[in-house]
Amino acid sequence: MTTKTPLAVALAAMSLAATPLVPASAADQAGQFDFYVLALSWSPSWCAAHPDRNQKGQCDPQKNYGYIVHGLWPQNEHGFPQFCATREPDRVPFEVGKPYLDIIPSIGLIGHEWRKHGVCSGLKQADYFATIKKAYQAVTIPPALAHVDKAESVAPADIEKAFLAANPGMKAEGIAVACSGKMLEEVRICLNKDLSFRDCAEVDRKACSLSSIQVPPVP
Repeated sequence: MTTKTPLAVALAAMSLAATPLVPASAADQAGQFDFYVLALSWSPSWCAAHPDRNQKGQCDPQKNYGYIVHGLWPQNEHGFPQFCATREPDRVPFEVGKPYLDIIPSIGLIGHEWRKHGVCSGLKQADYFATIKKAYQAVTIPPALAHVDKAESVAPADIEKAFLAANPGMKAEGIAVACSGKMLEEVRICLNKDLSFRDCAEVDRKACSLSSIQVPPVP
């Protein structure tokens, strides 16, 4: 008989690896998209795969990051725009990115997300990052998933169910749990432009298909 881990029990009480989303075309235009995907990465998984980073920034064990914002991606019903032309600068000044280091703990990641995805939002830099903050605040991270004390093996479906239980209005067709290898990578949540929850068939179809994945603990 298999004994459930504490995390698996908590999730139950709350009653091939992920395929990358596909870019749309080379003629993408800023502001021309259908909805957003908020990607919440499980930071301990990234740090476990990059042991050389354990004493720096995001992977500093004193900072105890769990879910962080990987990005807020303009998305279409089929594919997504990227690297759109904009009059906004490519570089994100430190003073613009600094207020968001609590949820995107890397200026390098902040800059990358702006250059690849933010430019397609049609928003100015400051407005795009303010929208990321609002999107992050619109989602409740389930208490059982916010801080994991030891490595756990969990069903992606249980992670999804926990998010659904914690976020009224969110539907199973509007969230996808992604994995990298056999580890939890991130949770992708689809939002309308007003940041309300919505369905997204293509994103949902590309969720992790494994029956169980590893969730590394928060340092």
